[in-house]
Parts: sequence; structure tokens; C-alpha cells
Amino acid sequence: MGSAPPALWRAGVGGGRAWWSVPVTLPDAPAGPPRLEVGIRIPLGAPLPELAAFAAEAEQAGLDGVGVPDHHHTGRDAFMALGAMAARTERVRLFPATSNVVTRHPLVLAALTASVDELAPGRAELTVAPGFLSVEKAGEPQARRERLRQVVLALRGLLGEGRAQLDGHDLELFNRPAGGSRVTVLASGPRLLELAGEVADGVLMLVGLHPDSVAAAREHVAVGARRAGRDPGEIEETLIVPFGLGGPEEVRAWVQGWFRPGQPWLRYPSASNLRWLGHAGIELAPDYRPEDVDDALADRICDAFGMFGSPQACAERLLRAREETGLSRVFLFPAHSWDTTYHLPRPEVEAFGDVVGPALRAAGH
Repeated sequence: MGSAPPALWRAGVGGGRAWWSVPVTLPDAPAGPPRLEVGIRIPLGAPLPELAAFAAEAEQAGLDGVGVPDHHHTGRDAFMALGAMAARTERVRLFPATSNVVTRHPLVLAALTASVDELAPGRAELTVAPGFLSVEKAGEPQARRERLRQVVLALRGLLGEGRAQLDGHDLELFNRPAGGSRVTVLASGPRLLELAGEVADGVLMLVGLHPDSVAAAREHVAVGARRAGRDPGEIEETLIVPFGLGGPEEVRAWVQGWFRPGQPWLRYPSASNLRWLGHAGIELAPDYRPEDVDDALADRICDAFGMFGSPQACAERLLRAREETGLSRVFLFPAHSWDTTYHLPRPEVEAFGDVVGPALRAAGH
């Protein structure tokens, strides 16, 4: 409906002072794009009280969400960290980034998510994947896609309706979030993107920022959604944005270096990164050597893959991505190596609070 009609006053015929009001229905103002929401990865690299305090700093800097890797081998539990963060924050969304369906039973995942929601009502979300470092460290194989499908459907049932079926068993969750909790699938390859479209509430996707890469990934999500008879527009999309601060030589060093022995940085956390660079017109052989990437190519890769450079350059890149792709929700993934995996992203949070966030607000985002 339009806004309430104002009175339209007009003079009477013959110059008299007879006035009357005519209701005029004004059209609704065109809806603008949704506000850009920005979350950030905070690893389990400090004692839980320090992590909770740092989440409060991230909230104060203007960030909208905090995702914590569910890495058991750190000796710290991701959901306990999220609970501690809930007590120190008031606004940010809180979620594991990500948990897995191998080392945690789906009923346990649902109960943990519901518990975080009790501490932070309406702010708890759940993100799951087949399993990466936690599964590797536990000596277990990653979950197969069909298993992930079954578990995601069960999680949505438990968190939404309080009940689900899995492996022939009836599962029940007595206490669940009043408004439900979104279940998101982390995906970087085409088949997981399609799976997210089929069964998840949302997709957290690592595909770079180039508009052609994002469009190709979105089409995979849409294929999965249509296959399941769903509207692709119902799947909430979050783009993972690699975030590296520094001068030209410092940021080039990421794409010209190794994450750990035998694994180029650009193949972390997934070799699918090379696929999406291909959609951006950047072809790298599967067995490429990072040292062979020259500076000009490194600059192109940085621009297509994420936001790199000074805080101002990163702000400008994110704003350009907003215009080129229409993204509305991003998850900042601070650049790191194997040796710095658990360093807290203090420089990145400071850069967001001082430069990137203000630039987004100045642009109306």
C-alpha cells in the first residue's frame, strides 16, 4: 500500500474561500538494495575470555557477524566460544564457520545451536560442511554429499519443527529457537553449491568476487534449488571474501606463496578456487607453482579473488563488488598461512572499524 494520503487543498470556483481535501495516494518509494552485512572469521587462537572480548571489539567496529572455526584440535570448543561471545555482545550474529557432520552428531549440533540461541536470542546460526581440518585431525574421512544432504534436512527439521528422521530413527529437540535457526552449507565446488540450493536455508560460498565467477556459482545454486522444486531466491547467499592488508608486495606474496608444504595458498581451503578464477579469465594449471606467478598476474588474481591492499583499497573493492554482483552479505576471511591460522585478525578488525565500515556507510550501505 502507498503511504497515508496527504490533504490536497484547492481554491473554490469564483475566487471564493471554499477549500476541500482530496485524498491522494502516493506510490511506494522504490525499495533499495538490502543493507550490506559483513561478518568476520575469528579463530580459536586465544583463551575463551579473550575471544569473547575480541568479539565485542568486532561488534564495536561495526561488524555484523562472527564466525568461529570448529577446530577441536585447538583444545577449545567453538560453541563454548560462541556462548562466551554471546555474553559480551548484543547485536552480531554468531555461528560456527564451519562445523561438520562427522565429528558431531546432528542432534548434538542442533542442541548446541539452540543453546547459543538461548544466550543470544535470534542471533545463532549454524553452518556445516563435509569436514576439513577437524575431520583430518580426527583421522576420519569427509562426509559424502548424500550424508551431508540427509543431515542438513534433519538439522532444519530439528531447529525448525523440533523433530526429524535420520537413519531410520526419530529425533526430537525439546527446546529450540523460537524463530528457528538458519542452516547454511559451506560450498566452494559446483556439486556442493547445488546441494546447498537443494536442501539448505543458505549458502556460504567461496568463489571470489569477479562478477562472472559469482554468476556461475549462483547458477549452480539455482540448478540445485530448481531440481528440488525450490525458489532459488529463497536461499540466502553469503560470499566469503579473502581479506589481505598490506602494500603490493605483501599482498602479492599470498598468491605467490604456499599455505603449507605441498599446498599453494590459492588452493586453500579448496582447489575449486582455481575453477572460479577460470571464470574470471585467469587460467592456472592444477599443478602450477606459486613462484611462477608474476606480479601482473598476481595483481589480477588479488582483484578477482578478494579484497587486498590498503584499507581504503579494500573498501573500494568491496563497494565495487556490491555494484557488480549485488551482494548483500559477506564473510571476511582474513588471509593467513598454516603458521598463522589461529592469529586473531586484529589489524583487519581495526581496518574495518576505521576505514572500511565508514566507507560502506558513506556509500549508503
